[in-house]
Amino acid sequence: MDAEAHIQIQNISTAKRRSAEGGGYEETACGKVVPVDQPTDAPSSGQNKGHHPPTSYLETIVHLFKGNIGPGLFAMGDAFKNGGLLVAPFLTVLIAVMCIHCQHVLVACSKKMRDLNGEETCADYADTVRQCFENGPVKLRGWSRTMSRLVDVFICVTQLGFCCIYFVFIATNMKQILHASDIDLDVRLVMVAALPPILLSCLITNLKYLAPVSMFANICMILGLAITLYYALKDGLPDVPDRALWTNGSQLALFFGTAIFAYEGIALVMPLKNSMAKTEQFEMTFGVLNVGMFLVSIMFLFAGSVGYMKWGEDVGGSLTLNLGDTILAQVVKAMVSLGVLFGYPLQFFVAVQIMWPKVKQCCRIDEENRCLFGELLFRTCLVLITLAIAELVPALGLFISLIGALCSTALALVFPPVIELIARSEANKGPGFWICLKNLLILLLALLGFSTGTYESLREIILHFNEEPK
Repeated sequence: MDAEAHIQIQNISTAKRRSAEGGGYEETACGKVVPVDQPTDAPSSGQNKGHHPPTSYLETIVHLFKGNIGPGLFAMGDAFKNGGLLVAPFLTVLIAVMCIHCQHVLVACSKKMRDLNGEETCADYADTVRQCFENGPVKLRGWSRTMSRLVDVFICVTQLGFCCIYFVFIATNMKQILHASDIDLDVRLVMVAALPPILLSCLITNLKYLAPVSMFANICMILGLAITLYYALKDGLPDVPDRALWTNGSQLALFFGTAIFAYEGIALVMPLKNSMAKTEQFEMTFGVLNVGMFLVSIMFLFAGSVGYMKWGEDVGGSLTLNLGDTILAQVVKAMVSLGVLFGYPLQFFVAVQIMWPKVKQCCRIDEENRCLFGELLFRTCLVLITLAIAELVPALGLFISLIGALCSTALALVFPPVIELIARSEANKGPGFWICLKNLLILLLALLGFSTGTYESLREIILHFNEEPK
């Protein structure tokens, strides 16, 4: 993380402390921290932190839940098709355990660096990586900023990858709705039609104003999932022998990419912990992290097994694509599409928060009016880039598997073991045998899934292009 971003984190911590003493602070469009009781003409921006009341145990679970529920949940039926009805649940549990453990590792390393540096709050993901390398073995200290920036790159690519998938998800569902009304449009044209509402929502630069949007998105997603599962279960499920119990290696690689994509919320772990009134409730045995991720994992298992048992090899990249042409089915597709559409600006916001300060610094944009215009222009360009990429890869299931294998794996399963090996190292001793063995096994599985999942996803995407009608 660069110096400017590090100063922003320190300013936010100062604002939080001063707010507790009776005076709040907020950040203006150009990164200036000012007291909230002093008037300012600066327009609001995506970096406006303000003072937010600390969250409770239940509120934080809701936020964690929201951060992990998206198109990945509806893609679990396709994942189980690639994994098999016997193997997929076992591997889903294994991936869940590894992901949750790695999130605990990230929290523990951040706490250790906070105590070591005497700071008030735990750092975010990228800054934790930087601090671990800075305080690690001498030979690794020169890599601290590079590794921090690499984490930021993976977070940005992952979040923008989610945004691309959101375009494909919305367009694929809306195409079916239009087809039911005898309107046959190419999925790429439907993506273009979805651009205006997505772009307008992404031009909201103040996170506070996205809160109602987020709530509406949650309601749409939860209702859509409930009705989808009702459709799957209302007429009963076929016999288990009618479904594959295991598959071959190439399909398992696709399963890994989709499953790891579903666990998309590791970048939210530290912000959620720092936002709590009682931060110790986040990582305890029955804390927010374990309880929230357990519930999320149960939902993934249920959606995947029910979806594959119901529709078998015909299960779509989203369970909603198998609902048919009834009026209620079209309502569900529209509802889930709206939920994903209004979830787009929240995923997009994370990438903008990381990228815009660096772009602003490189372009030397200092004036408040220029800052707002520049940020709006930058946001517009990013949305158009995600649309262009989505237009190139309109196969939903394959796109999800590719983004999961390529980016989500690094954030969820590679960086946490690496920083634990560094943070737990003692002078002339190293981190210890069991720590090394455990983390090396996680890294081995992660790199295996990363390489095979990325290769198979790209291969299937190329085959998909070759099979498309000219």
